[in-house]
Amino acid sequence: MIPVALSVILLGSCVRESGYFAATGYAQGGTYTVKMNLEGVTATPKEISLKIDSLLTLIDTTLSGYNKGSLISRFNEGEEITPNGMFKDIFSISRGIWEETGGAVDVAAGPLFDAWGFGFSSDSLPSDEKVKALMESCGMSLLDPDIEKDIAKGFKLNYNAIAQGYSCDVVAQYLYGIGVKDMLVDIGEIYCDGLNPSGKPWSIGIDKPEDGNQQLGAQLQGVWASSGGPCGIVTSGNYRKFYIRDGKKFAHTVDPRTGYPVSHNLLSATIVAPSATLADAYATYCMVIGLEESKEFILGRNDLEGYLIFDADGQMETWYSPGFNVIQ
Repeated sequence: MIPVALSVILLGSCVRESGYFAATGYAQGGTYTVKMNLEGVTATPKEISLKIDSLLTLIDTTLSGYNKGSLISRFNEGEEITPNGMFKDIFSISRGIWEETGGAVDVAAGPLFDAWGFGFSSDSLPSDEKVKALMESCGMSLLDPDIEKDIAKGFKLNYNAIAQGYSCDVVAQYLYGIGVKDMLVDIGEIYCDGLNPSGKPWSIGIDKPEDGNQQLGAQLQGVWASSGGPCGIVTSGNYRKFYIRDGKKFAHTVDPRTGYPVSHNLLSATIVAPSATLADAYATYCMVIGLEESKEFILGRNDLEGYLIFDADGQMETWYSPGFNVIQ
């Protein structure tokens, strides 16, 4: 999944700054910011920062395909590993998402992403024969629901579609555990609950999905305001990670059901869900299935809201579900 296309915005006068603390640092190839209200919390800011860093280190050494010493990298190389609880947890979640989406979100299709240059390798433009061969040799359908039975069998996993959302949820659960009620966890994707330092629900900017737009918050298409309740909000799109060959654009969203990058008019999908993990997965799902199916999917779920930006004959248009609170 591409880096998140969301920007935190604080609206209104600052009236509750004193109880808030922001932990910042580096993780998963970028920076993270975790803002929280420490009212009633006994843990010190230093203790909280150290714990957040330790959780993110655990995630990196377990799930990062860019860390060659991580459990997933060693698994992908065919090494016999002992999966920890996090490894088994995210695999179980991923399998459920694979089943629910009919294979459109498949973390076990890693070799396909690699072949198109959007995984952990720099390959691109595979032949039809290679795509067919990969389709027959990878995918969740070939793995046992008990991942420990598939250790050292040569399968390759890629959690890019949900790892950042999952990271947000892991940190949020820690914060809940020490008594934090108002929080915003931004680790490339976002989880939020409660109120911001201004005493208002958190507001998140949605970037305009123009090709090559790499600067978060520079050009906003809209702004979403939370209801004050717990949720994850994640954007996926095809405008930051792509390449062009012979005049044709190849986007980073590969449909595991066909083996090829998608080609449709949906530019980005922003999903609000009960968790950042699900928001991450469903945003990817929408980018696989396209505009009309995404609308139907979002409207058919009472636990989701969505904001879709699409190309309409060269013009950028938006659609959003009735409960998606756009304030700009």
